[in-house]
Amino acid sequence: MKKASILMILGAGLLLSLFVFPLWNVTLIAPQYPAPGLGMDIYINGIESVKEGDLQNIDLMNHYIGMKYLPKPGEMWEFDVFPKVVGAMSILGIILGFIGFTGKIKPNVFLGWLILMSVLGILGMYDFNAWLLDYGSDLDPNAIMKYVDANGNPMTYKPPLFGHKKMLNFDTYSYPGLGGYLLGLGLVLVFLSYLVGQASLKKKK
Repeated sequence: MKKASILMILGAGLLLSLFVFPLWNVTLIAPQYPAPGLGMDIYINGIESVKEGDLQNIDLMNHYIGMKYLPKPGEMWEFDVFPKVVGAMSILGIILGFIGFTGKIKPNVFLGWLILMSVLGILGMYDFNAWLLDYGSDLDPNAIMKYVDANGNPMTYKPPLFGHKKMLNFDTYSYPGLGGYLLGLGLVLVFLSYLVGQASLKKKK
């Protein structure tokens, strides 16, 4: 279980990268904002500009079409809860990894941690998508500029959860940030720890 435990510790430890690097990134590119455009990095505890002034410019554009201002850390419960959940799961995983050195737990425990973390991640993405939907559709009826679709219905401006979407004259791109990729790598390492642990048990039989 030594190799499995090391992989478990490394995998769970990579979750802590979310306290340093952004989980997600949204980029807006338009003729008036050519590449690299306007960008916002979404961390587990708040939203920051990719470069100075990006958030202010995004808020200014959103104001004209009736969208809400981007939330500050104290305005979303997620920015308070997510760091606690990520920190607790990382510490738990690291502890399980060290216990694995003693041989007192089986690889199934590592798999259990992975399943729990995956479920929490899915719930987090569902919540993020719900926020994007509200953010892009709950518009101020007194907005300065109003746009309608081909059927005459008010347009919505929900950014994509993942990938590219055209919104007015903006190309919007939404992809994981460095922290998101490191999180994914961490989960892969934990799964490998389960496989390595299972193989180790079979050799002992």
